[in-house]
Amino acid sequence: MTYPITFVSSKKNTNYKKKASMKAMIINEYGENAPFTASEVAKPAVTPGHVSIKIAASSVNTVDTMIRKMGSDLPLSPAAPAILGMDFAGVIEAVGEGVNDFKVGDEVYGCVGGLADLQGTLAEYIVADSKLIAHKAANLSMTEAASLPLVAITAYEGLMRAGIKKGQKVLVQGGSGGVGHVAVQLAIHFGADVYATCGGPEQRKIIEGYGATAINYKEETVASYVAKYTDGAGFDLIYDTVGADNLTKSFEAAALNAQIATTVSMCNLDLTPAHFKGLSLHVVFMLIPMLHNYKREEHGAILKELSNIAQDKALVPLVDSTFALDNVGDAYARLESGKAIGKVVVTN
Repeated sequence: MTYPITFVSSKKNTNYKKKASMKAMIINEYGENAPFTASEVAKPAVTPGHVSIKIAASSVNTVDTMIRKMGSDLPLSPAAPAILGMDFAGVIEAVGEGVNDFKVGDEVYGCVGGLADLQGTLAEYIVADSKLIAHKAANLSMTEAASLPLVAITAYEGLMRAGIKKGQKVLVQGGSGGVGHVAVQLAIHFGADVYATCGGPEQRKIIEGYGATAINYKEETVASYVAKYTDGAGFDLIYDTVGADNLTKSFEAAALNAQIATTVSMCNLDLTPAHFKGLSLHVVFMLIPMLHNYKREEHGAILKELSNIAQDKALVPLVDSTFALDNVGDAYARLESGKAIGKVVVTN
């Protein structure tokens, strides 16, 4: 579904019926610190297989900031002018033909747009593919639910592809980050013995609060914590959310024939250590269903399962800060500062 942005004129014209409009934050051109402009644009009409949603909150992900900076240099970026934003939580206000699992008034969440030809969530409304959404957990606020979709689907997919099992020793690299804090909680939920790296006391507190063992990578070498926590054998499964050069540390920390999931593999890397340990490497790029309209229903199914886990209080979102829609530029700045612990959320 394409979404050419139609700007709504403020001039009065009594010769035609005024089209429904909505507020959206528009990027008119890409670049470092490119500004968002509040604009009135045409409200999209619901289409078959889709639902129209009044957005209550959205969240900012690293990929959103990359799109803003890089524009066409990143193949998945929408053409400017564009409405960015991928995650959302909100209320269904209209249901398209062929949609049977949702109804008007349902509170839902998902990762549905903001790339290629899909409208983003930095707006009052969005028309989303019903395959990409699920009912949010009743015990989560809209702000909390909006913080989850991209990072939680990524965490879940990586653990599933790596074949997580009860009783395994699991290491999460970057355990208090967006994907990391979810991966830690899900791994515990699945019965693993979980460890996670961090860089300071605040991050340590978060990780230990989930019931995992925190490892300060600034104070302990890989060899020392592998010896301490695995008797030198290494970890059965490693979820590396730091990636790139840090993957070499994951190879070092891994047991023989271990499984490694990573979200950041765009790098040149010597795979020799992985070869001699017989490691399996799983690259997680969760945007594929949106970009290629490929197995989108799997994202909806994962979100449904995540809602059940959250409802059982085994998944608690970590929200760093919230910003009003008009101040979305400040939200991006907060995430890019590197000071955010957890997710940055934009509320409507």
